[in-house]
Amino acid sequence: MIIVMQNTATKEMVDHIVKMVKEHGLKTEVMHGESRVAIGVLGDRTKLEEGNVIRLPGVKEVLKVSKAYKKVSREYKVDDTVVEVAGSVKFGGDNPAVIIAGPCTVETQEQVIEIAHGVKKLGAQMLRGGAFKPRSSPYSFQGHGLDGLKMLKKAGQEVGLPVISEIMSTDYLGDFMEHVDMLQIGARNMQNFDLLKAVSKVKKPVLLKRGMSATVEEFLLAAEYILAGGNDQVVLCERGIRTFEQSTRNILDLNSLALVKEISHLPIIADPSHAAGRYDIVPALGLAGLAVGADGLIIEVHNKPSEALCDGKQSLTFETLEKFMKQAKAFI
Repeated sequence: MIIVMQNTATKEMVDHIVKMVKEHGLKTEVMHGESRVAIGVLGDRTKLEEGNVIRLPGVKEVLKVSKAYKKVSREYKVDDTVVEVAGSVKFGGDNPAVIIAGPCTVETQEQVIEIAHGVKKLGAQMLRGGAFKPRSSPYSFQGHGLDGLKMLKKAGQEVGLPVISEIMSTDYLGDFMEHVDMLQIGARNMQNFDLLKAVSKVKKPVLLKRGMSATVEEFLLAAEYILAGGNDQVVLCERGIRTFEQSTRNILDLNSLALVKEISHLPIIADPSHAAGRYDIVPALGLAGLAVGADGLIIEVHNKPSEALCDGKQSLTFETLEKFMKQAKAFI
């Protein structure tokens, strides 16, 4: 339920309604829009008679939230949420699209620093790099763990870029809080509910990737876990879904990206690298994502893709990234 206040409603009127709602055993969230205030009500709405609420001073209307997900929906919050990272990078709203770039995985300190300098020079606003890697094969390189996080942080500090890395377990949450500016929850952990609940309690922005077989509703319900726990600094990421087609790694679901922009106030970016699985079509998919409204892109870039320990096949070179950034200038 959403209680929409009149634009002339006073703070005392809003406070009175919040108190009354809480007395009925329900939770509230006061949302300040451009012209009026709305009060989100969470819990069993049968405990509160809507007919009584509409009669209270300052109330304009009472709206029902019909979606299974509440706090991430446009019904609950009309205005776009803007997610700020490290005080300098902003996702969503009227802000230009954000480019996150870097290697699939941190291999050496020298490697990640060289890549950091390269992507910063070409216009990226954030540096990505894996330290704990979820791999399909147990024999594939799994990352350097905490040492990788430290190397990523050092590279980011050297070039002045905020950093993001994927967290796989609540066991390392303290380390991630110390070494990264944004937490990433990968596709395989989209429904790791213990992890979602853990990051919902921290004061750190979260990038939540869509599971490769998840519906839009499942995707948004995963985000709902984070918002319900108190962390509203969530950026969604469309990274491609699994279909019958085998010519590419996944299919970048532009339909769903555009739909999420309509039904959710959260910013959403695209990951053309994991959708493509091959470097030659990453730029085209990136442009397509921006064209349908993505609030940014996360792109894999490597200084020597042919020698990469992970996902070299889908990584751009500095030369290819430079060409892409020129093509994407209208969006960023």
